[in-house]
Amino acid sequence: MAPLRFSANVSWLFPELPGLPARLRAAGSSGFEAAEVAWPYAEPPEAVARAAREAGLRLVLINTPPGDREKGEMGLGAVPGRQAAFREGLEQAVLYARALGCPSQGARALFSGWTPQPPPVPSSPRIHLMAGRVPQGADRAAVRSEMETVFLENLRHAAGVLAQENLVGLLEPINTRITDPQYFLDTPQQAAAILQKVGRPNLQLQMDLFHWQIMDGNLTGNIREFLPLVGHVQVAQVPGRGEPDSPGELNFPYLFQLLEDEGYKGFVGCEYRPLGDTAEGLNWLRSYWERRGRP
Repeated sequence: MAPLRFSANVSWLFPELPGLPARLRAAGSSGFEAAEVAWPYAEPPEAVARAAREAGLRLVLINTPPGDREKGEMGLGAVPGRQAAFREGLEQAVLYARALGCPSQGARALFSGWTPQPPPVPSSPRIHLMAGRVPQGADRAAVRSEMETVFLENLRHAAGVLAQENLVGLLEPINTRITDPQYFLDTPQQAAAILQKVGRPNLQLQMDLFHWQIMDGNLTGNIREFLPLVGHVQVAQVPGRGEPDSPGELNFPYLFQLLEDEGYKGFVGCEYRPLGDTAEGLNWLRSYWERRGRP
């Protein structure tokens, strides 16, 4: 059983440092081999790629643009009337992914039918295709069918665009109990059902254990059930969203061992809110590396 591979989510880690390049350098200096960033679009793609290279890091995950944040948008994939904006944002994300790495052959090899299996680990970033929020003032149950139809159409389009570049798209359920009450995609069951309907193996599941625990619990069963569809994992303690070894509900030594035992080969993103200095709070990771070694 190979040890897990960890990536630093620099949209969350190293908040004490200004700017993306400084955070990437800090991640590299802390021992990470990879990083992820929610929205890198404030910097030109070549500048982001250069900063990652100089830090000795691979960029393994970015999000599609959120839309109009001032109007409360948080992704556009399932939002009626915003299909054109979603597709424009997808093109922007693909442009960045192309600059940030060399596509693997794995995604294209998989693009032959719906066959759940451990996904490839491409050297280009995976792209989180953000579903977005239920429109303000709308009843979730009343618009669910329409929003799913829009999401399915956009995902089929995205799968084709991504396949041309050998890229992988991800769907992430975000909890609606604490983090984002209006988010459309909120459980692994809902996300897996949508993936099944789309039927494109270069679209996979993003498993954030923080969100999954809050919405459904049963992490052992859900990890075992859905891991064949998972292309990326993220971690944070529940409920405070701090370091994995901070006080909370989740037993991360057990969960890390479970991921190893189940043969997970992708990255585990550290998407948490440091309780203090980020580097000092990485003792849990240094302990893991001392115990398990590095890939």
